[in-house]
Amino acid sequence: MKTPSFPLKIFYDGACPVCSREVEHYRRQDRSGRLQAIDISAPEFDPKVYGIPFQDFMYQLHVIDADGEVYLGVDAFRAIWRAFPDSLVYRTMARILALPVMNPLARVGYRIFARLRPRLPGRDRACSKGSCQTGDGGES
Repeated sequence: MKTPSFPLKIFYDGACPVCSREVEHYRRQDRSGRLQAIDISAPEFDPKVYGIPFQDFMYQLHVIDADGEVYLGVDAFRAIWRAFPDSLVYRTMARILALPVMNPLARVGYRIFARLRPRLPGRDRACSKGSCQTGDGGES
């Protein structure tokens, strides 16, 4: 994986409680302004601006770097972790995920999570407030 150019745009589902907590965790640690969080469940989010279908954004975490390089799923996390070069924890996690045995396992684990994510508790409550969108990028 190439080193991403900063800042990174992190596209996350704000209606997903796990996703929101994870991105908020990174935002709190980002003292260098290397991360920009974009909530894809917000009514004003327009996936057409990025040339990526809304369903693709909803399926897995997307990160786009300053050069327009797109990182998906496990690679998106590794790109985010590179925003914290002084963190031994993130450097170690990135190295572990790059190992030949761990990388495929992490990808399978992420695909399982991605399929289960829409059914996580708490999502219905957020969606009932009108913040979720339909598959075409419009509000539901």
